[in-house]
Amino acid sequence: MAKAGRQGPRASVWLAGEGRRSRRRGGQPSGLDRERITEATVGLLDAEGLAGFSMRRLAAELNVTAMSVYWYVDTKDELLELALDAVFGELGHPDPEAGQDWRGQLRALARENRALLVRHLWLSRLAGTYLNIGPNALAFSRSVQSVVRRSGLPAHRVTGAIAAVFQFVHGYGTIEGRFLARVADTGLSADEYFQDSMNAVTEVPDTGGVIEDAREIMAARGGDTVAEMLDRDFEFALDLLVAGIEAMVERG
Repeated sequence: MAKAGRQGPRASVWLAGEGRRSRRRGGQPSGLDRERITEATVGLLDAEGLAGFSMRRLAAELNVTAMSVYWYVDTKDELLELALDAVFGELGHPDPEAGQDWRGQLRALARENRALLVRHLWLSRLAGTYLNIGPNALAFSRSVQSVVRRSGLPAHRVTGAIAAVFQFVHGYGTIEGRFLARVADTGLSADEYFQDSMNAVTEVPDTGGVIEDAREIMAARGGDTVAEMLDRDFEFALDLLVAGIEAMVERG
């Protein structure tokens, strides 16, 4: 028996059973269904973020009462889980029968995931909050496992390799998305914001020296725009991770 005051594993809409998830109660509002509610949730989260999301705000967006939404989900958490899995449905998956090299397929999956994190800024927080075991998320996970297993790594090293690649992608995409959101709030372009920031920090004694020391490295990296610099760093970091997997395979 669980001790008082302690909770078991977080409840999940995906652990409720298929019958309960698909149940339609009598008298539900016409013109409303779970798919439409989930789609509206994703749109609202993209527009206003997690801080601006509420069941009341969603109901207003759908032009229904807040209680109407509860015909289809029991809690706000269930709805956020549905939205989380819905955006994982945007990810492309390599064809396991295509005979492509695992390296190219792993890079493609990493790029897809990075773009998703930038496109949906709220995603990274929810992915760490919920179990994330919906059908779309599991399909992506299955694709990743299939690709990494074909690298030749022994089975007990596969999860470590996946963590190395996709924890990197998660962090990179999260920071990139937040940077671009901050830029958008200023009304400047990313390149204008970057240049203004660089000019400002070089005027501060405590940071100016560090920036000057880094100028040669930044110039060597190349890229005329912020987007090009972000892409170059991402691709080279990904190359390092792929090379690391290759090296571990050769070491046996």
